[in-house]
Amino acid sequence: MDILQKIVQHKIKEIALRKKLVSISKLEESILFNTPKYSLTEAILNTKKSGIIAEFKRKSPSKPNINLFADPKEITTGYIASKVAALSILTDNHFFGGSLDDLSIARKNNQCPILRKDFIVDEYQIVEAKSYGADAILLIAEILNKEQVTRFSKLAQSIGLEVLMEIHSNKELHKITDSVNLLGINNRNLKTFEVSIQNSLDIVKEVKSDITLVSESGITSIDNILKLKKVGFKGFLIGEAFMKHKNPVTQCELLSNQILNN
Repeated sequence: MDILQKIVQHKIKEIALRKKLVSISKLEESILFNTPKYSLTEAILNTKKSGIIAEFKRKSPSKPNINLFADPKEITTGYIASKVAALSILTDNHFFGGSLDDLSIARKNNQCPILRKDFIVDEYQIVEAKSYGADAILLIAEILNKEQVTRFSKLAQSIGLEVLMEIHSNKELHKITDSVNLLGINNRNLKTFEVSIQNSLDIVKEVKSDITLVSESGITSIDNILKLKKVGFKGFLIGEAFMKHKNPVTQCELLSNQILNN
């Protein structure tokens, strides 16, 4: 069993427990459920922003200690001051050390689009994302069939969330639906955790839609960004390249400024 399968199996059990603890109707009563919506797509296309979706992330299965004691308020507000387009908050706890509390803290302290990054396998998580203040959700095509992508994305849009669908190979391109707002191409193989931006450069050649494109993972330099921009990418999801440093905000500011000055 590869790591992605382990994550999904654990997530299914986790969601079953959460459903028993908090009902969907309770989630919908959250103050954050009705916060103003910020468009992830519009922010990525805003030329006054760098296009970066800056991620708050403590660890991963391949790196168990990226930044375990990071402060979500300090880092996310610093990211936004660096003129990034949006925030990504990893909310998986067991494998990535995140939490829904990180998401709500980010929401309460920033006026910007926030992506809930998690392994969504159930409609419950979509309502949950909204109740903690997310503006967008991630749907990972590799763990969902096309019917699930369609159903989940329609539910998300019905409650005011945008959808970033993530693929890892061109075999998943057929899962794009009209309810998906953005297409993310992950440069990290979730089975082996090997990373290469060549994955984005190769797969983009097969994309037939004019959907807004986001390259995810393994982006470490302005050279990477310029190569990706040249082939049509507008958004750049970056986490570990910032979070592994003692001061993630400084690293983010440096790259964001380089993008805006090119």
